Amino acid sequence: MTKSELIDAIAGRGELTKARAELVVNCIFDAMTEALQRGEGIEIRGFGSFTVRPYKPYSGRNPRTGQPVPVPAKRLPFFKVGKELKELVNQSRAFAITGGKDDEDDEDDDDIDEDE
Repeated sequence: MTKSELIDAIAGRGELTKARAELVVNCIFDAMTEALQRGEGIEIRGFGSFTVRPYKPYSGRNPRTGQPVPVPAKRLPFFKVGKELKELVNQSRAFAITGGKDDEDDEDDDDIDEDE
């Protein structure tokens, strides 16, 4: 789902105009971004939680030349899925996980369409 699809879904469910729904989505994302910038966590019960994790500096290497490259310390957002969302996603699997590529079925469907 993209941001524009989320806006369309909110507009449809909430009987809002697309402009109003876009404002709501942008306000939520802005508030979440500002909280993470301040180092605060975000917890949405049943969905998951966002936190900021600090990472120490380390010495990496340039894959092309093999030369060592210093990587500075950084803070990155981290998402941990909630129990309810994990269970919903796990139950919604219509097919068993096979380990194949996601687009294998799409290629077969294209061949069928061309023959018809």
